This record gives sequence, structure tokens and C-alpha cells, in this order.
Amino acid sequence: MKKSIAVLYGGRTTEHDVSIITGVQLMDNANKNKYNIVPVYVARDGQWYTGEKLRDIEFYKNFDSNSKDIMKVFISPIPGSSCLVVEKKAGLFGGNKKDDIHIDAVIPAMHGMNGEDGSMQGLFQLAEIPYACTGITGSAVGMDKIVMKSVFKGCGFPLIPYIHFTRTEWEANNEAIIEKAEKEIGYPMIVKPSNLGSSIGISKADNKETLISAITVASKYDRRIIIEHAVENLMEVNCSCLGFENDIKVSELEEPVTWESFLTFDEKYMRGSKSNGMASLDRRIPAQIPQEMADNIKDLSKQIFKALDCKGIVRIDYIIDKKTATLYVNEINTLPGSFAFYLWEPIGIKYETLIDEMIEQAFKQYKQMEENNYAYDSNILNKMKKGSAKLAK
Repeated sequence: MKKSIAVLYGGRTTEHDVSIITGVQLMDNANKNKYNIVPVYVARDGQWYTGEKLRDIEFYKNFDSNSKDIMKVFISPIPGSSCLVVEKKAGLFGGNKKDDIHIDAVIPAMHGMNGEDGSMQGLFQLAEIPYACTGITGSAVGMDKIVMKSVFKGCGFPLIPYIHFTRTEWEANNEAIIEKAEKEIGYPMIVKPSNLGSSIGISKADNKETLISAITVASKYDRRIIIEHAVENLMEVNCSCLGFENDIKVSELEEPVTWESFLTFDEKYMRGSKSNGMASLDRRIPAQIPQEMADNIKDLSKQIFKALDCKGIVRIDYIIDKKTATLYVNEINTLPGSFAFYLWEPIGIKYETLIDEMIEQAFKQYKQMEENNYAYDSNILNKMKKGSAKLAK
């Protein structure tokens, strides 16, 4: 019997359009003989929709929420319901249960806030629905650059020097922050919002004037900002991992080819055919680096995957200082654009096979979760007296 797999994409995020591309790509590549694919599109206003029309990338260019070919749905958080609840036309929820759509698992294809950050993963766990991506903690850590770097630092992974601060601290005493950045980091610098991906809101600063401008831009996207030293003579190398627990595979390595200091959002997604997503980016595969360095990156990627208790497919981005041959971990993407399928094809793993393995890992993790004991009879309530206002700890 076919498994019903909901593919969730879109969302209230600056990476909304990229997520559509990732979602539609995945649906096009899933094995139709194994799975009944159910598209679930989260519109910019947060409304959820399903319908076969959503399989067509052209539909999103002039999206019509009133189209007769789609309908509003939501995932019930009630454990064991395992369904998409269809909203009745009258605007009431939870109507005729025969209209609800059964789902066996979810593949989130969402990037950025409200999807890649652990929020959706929390919903899936409440509903006890298997899902094919990193869990709540790893997703949240991977989304927040400041927390992520703190974890990486604690694990002993190599990092570029950085500082961080809040928008409130910047507004209260920007001169102190500038002085600290100049003293501890030094120009050139890269300024980033802590909680965005795809290079949105990221700027390079070569002097005080451009540093102030870069912080102003970053603070429009997040209340927490991070500044890193900008490695000038750099090479970017990316590696993807697939698996769960000790069963981890690593992909071929890529070297994104840039003509600027770093890849901007437009350079990543807007050049060439937009429907190709991350696959349209200029890149060298395999990366042109010594075998010893490549082996080091692959081994480090496995360590990072385990440290964040990842699941499914992730992509880990590295920076190499070509002048000193020093390797740094830049960041992890727990839901990478296009699921990094282009890094697996060179080693003979088709996108269809990646999807099979992602779904398999989702069910494997869910089975382990079912083995956890969530009940404990404490007898505390029986000891409480009527009218008692306090409970001793």
C-alpha cells in the first residue's frame, strides 16, 4: 500500500519562494509507485492549502487563494489523528471527518523562520506524525547563528572569530560595539542577522561607515546580530549528510563559484532558471581541494551531524583560508535548498533514492519516540487539599 506523504513548503518567511521551488522539485522526484504525495502549501499570510494544482510551479506566479482547485487545511495537533483537517466552506473547522486527508509522514521543505527553526517540528511531535528532517533542538540551534556557534565552540569545532549583540544594545551604545568589533574582529567584517538564511540581510564592511550601514541592514531582519571576521582569500566548500544517529552518509563536496566576496541571495537563487533552485548555481563538483582536506571535511561533517542530533538531509558549509590552508565551519543548513540533491548525484545516489531514505529515517526516529515513556504516576494530585494555592518543590 502506498504511503501518504505530505510535502510542506512556502511559509511566513523571507525564503518563501525558495521553499516553493524545493517543495515542487521534491514532489516531482518522489516515486509515484511508492507514495501518494500530498502538497501542503503555506501561503505568505500563514493559511495552509492543498490540491493537485499546487504541483504546478506556474500556479504560484499568480497565486489565487479562491481557486476551486485548492482548499484550506491544517494539521491537527491531537496525537494519533495523522491527518490534514479540511476547513469547511462556511469557515468552521473539524467538520465531516470523511473529508480529512490521512497522512503517514511529513517532509518539510521549508527554509528559514517558521519552518526550519523547530516550530513546525514541534507541531509534528505534538501530533505524533513522523517527519523527515532534524528535530526541534537541532533545527532551532541550526537556525540561530549565535546559538549554533556557541554549540560548535563548545564541541571544539574550528570557527572564525566573531562577536554578537542585540539591536537594543546597538541602539543604546553603538560606539562601544564598533570599538569592540574593531578591536576583537578587525576589518574586513561580515555582518549577519542571527536568524535568517540564504544570505538575506548579510553585508560586508571594510570600514566604520560601511560597518554602521551593515548593522543597520541586519537589524531590520533580526533583533540579534553577529559580526565575523571576513576571510578575504577564501574558498567555500559545502558537504551534505544523510541519515540518523550512527548511520550517516556524506556526499561529494562542492565549491560554489563566486565573483563577489560571498554569495548573496540573488546569486544563490535568482540567476538562470529560477525553477532549478540551488542546482542552477555555478559550482565545481567535486571541490578542487587536497584529498586530506576533503577527508577532514567529511569526518567533521559527521561529527557536526551527530552533535546536533540531525536527521534526514543537511548541508554544512565551510570556509577555507587559502592563504593559510585553515578550515573553518561556517554554518549548518538543516533544510538545505533543493535538499542538496546535486551533491549526491555525482556519487550515484538519485534524488528519488534520497527521498526514500529521508522517509525511512522519519519512520525509524518515530519508532524510537514511541518507545519513550511519557507517563509517570506521581500521586501529587491526590495529596493536594482543596483550596491549596501552593505546591512545595
